[in-house]
Amino acid sequence: MANHKSAIKRHRQSLQRAGRNRAARTRVKNAIKQVRSAITATDKAQANEALVAATSVLSKAASKGAMHWKKAARKISRLARAVNGIEA
Repeated sequence: MANHKSAIKRHRQSLQRAGRNRAARTRVKNAIKQVRSAITATDKAQANEALVAATSVLSKAASKGAMHWKKAARKISRLARAVNGIEA
């Protein structure tokens, strides 16, 4: 590890950021899992609810920099397509 004061602080900050990003990515995975399970159960109402929540979580993670904004947009789009295709 680093020996001078600013490098020690930098390391401490990087650990905090990494933890924050990891938590955000975990929230994203759990939200997506909720949508997928509702789709599997063919429950349109629950899937729509879960999709709204997942969209919010994905957008927040992208805006905070935990994930790339295009990746978040792609995931939102694919989830929405899957939810809309439940009854069709």
